[in-house]
Amino acid sequence: MELLAGHRHGKVELRLIRTRDARALQQELLSNRSWLQRWEATIPNGVASFDMRIGIRRLLQQYRDGAGYPFVMLYDGEIAGQLNIWGVSRGSLCSATIGYWVSERFAGRGITPTAVALATDASFTEYGLHRMEICIRPENAASLRVVQKLGFRYEGLRRRYIHIDGDWRDHYAFALTREDVPRGVLARWVEGQAPQDAAAIPPSDRLSI
Repeated sequence: MELLAGHRHGKVELRLIRTRDARALQQELLSNRSWLQRWEATIPNGVASFDMRIGIRRLLQQYRDGAGYPFVMLYDGEIAGQLNIWGVSRGSLCSATIGYWVSERFAGRGITPTAVALATDASFTEYGLHRMEICIRPENAASLRVVQKLGFRYEGLRRRYIHIDGDWRDHYAFALTREDVPRGVLARWVEGQAPQDAAAIPPSDRLSI
């Protein structure tokens, strides 16, 4: 499979992850344990490997298999976090899910919404996908702001959906389809055209945090 080209807007860039990124990424994860741990996926009745080199090799194998698109997020040329397009389904579905993390020292600079917009646009225009989903824990206010900014549509509450930080956690599901953003997610957001209420969670689904 041909290697992905990078995607950039301003100081934010997405590029395909490389094995040699392992040291920098592992250093960021270790220095951000208190910031990231409560949002990290875990394995029921098992122990997740913290060997970043092994993790990158697995991500690149998924990429070669057409099952995912693993990126590093760069800010002004410096690694700020990761973004993975995972669970790619082809055929009649043509959908995927986005997951991400960003270092605390880079928070508040618009990196994550920019990266999510870039990744979603690439998925619709280059990778042949039709639908992109993001699932977010109700407690994760920062990630909820990302989908609110970009105008992702709220699609429902998923009970005990993903194993996070040692237990099965509820998640809110948000999505966009290609038809929702004919001019692109990034352009719609930058131009102030993203619907502000698309990600609104109805009172019946709101969980007490």
